[in-house]
Amino acid sequence: MRAAILHAHGAIPELGEFRDPEPAEGDEVVEIVAAGMNPVDIRIAGGQFALERHEPPYVVGKEGIGRREDGSLVYFEYSREPFGAFAERDLLAAGSGYTLPDGLDPALAVCLGVSGLAAWLSLEWRAGLQQGETVVVLGASGVVGQIGVQAAQLLGAGRVVAAARSAEGLERARRLGADEVVELEGTDDVTGALRAASGGAGYDVMLDPLWGEPLKAALGAAAPFARIVALGQSAGAEASLASAAIRSTPVDVRGYTNYTAGEERKAAAYERLAQHAAAGEIAVEIERIGLDDVPDAWQRQGASPGRKLVVVP
Repeated sequence: MRAAILHAHGAIPELGEFRDPEPAEGDEVVEIVAAGMNPVDIRIAGGQFALERHEPPYVVGKEGIGRREDGSLVYFEYSREPFGAFAERDLLAAGSGYTLPDGLDPALAVCLGVSGLAAWLSLEWRAGLQQGETVVVLGASGVVGQIGVQAAQLLGAGRVVAAARSAEGLERARRLGADEVVELEGTDDVTGALRAASGGAGYDVMLDPLWGEPLKAALGAAAPFARIVALGQSAGAEASLASAAIRSTPVDVRGYTNYTAGEERKAAAYERLAQHAAAGEIAVEIERIGLDDVPDAWQRQGASPGRKLVVVP
């Protein structure tokens, strides 16, 4: 079968022929309908990602939508090694994954997995978002940010502010329902702009897939006892924070990763996300690409393309 194959850690996947998956007892083969590309794919392929490691050669692609033998569609996040989602077929643990509701576009459905769960569970579970609270979504031009803006509204936020570097991304955030937007690049006083956009009282919840300098600026706009959920490092792996920035307001900084959310919690969250998406309440900017386009898209993914790159074999 045709597949995107990683031949060495740190390399760019190459399109080639890979052996067909042959199911043993407890396995099932699915036909790939759509597969999502994520920053974590690149980190895993580097060979230094502690939470998930595969030995080359293997087929890249962590998540996808597969068609089972009975014709039903299933979202999956894990494949049997050395197979992966960027291929014509994949090998899964039999019965694993989340069945899609009727009418849900598979390309949108795959956006609700790695990215959608990170946004939803960061707000619902880790932040404990309460009805009427004020939320800022940093990095709102990215896929997690796009879903985060909509998830905050669906979870009952009273005011949702989107912050990003991209003017195009901020305009999209407005269309997705953000009450106000703040441009992180080219604004002289980001902290002041964020506080003004909050309505003046600051933010109860901050969704932060960026870390680095944007977080430092956002801390000054936090309301007392704000919950900041850190779920990425797109703007930098480190941030030097003054003690007073954490204590004087004060704020809670809470980490999040899908790996520690637990299968039951993830399954329930995916079901809710899928229902909202099927009802037209969640939209994501999607770019569909073929298997031939994976090497180029892989390099663009590292530069935050601002849309979900979805592989359609």
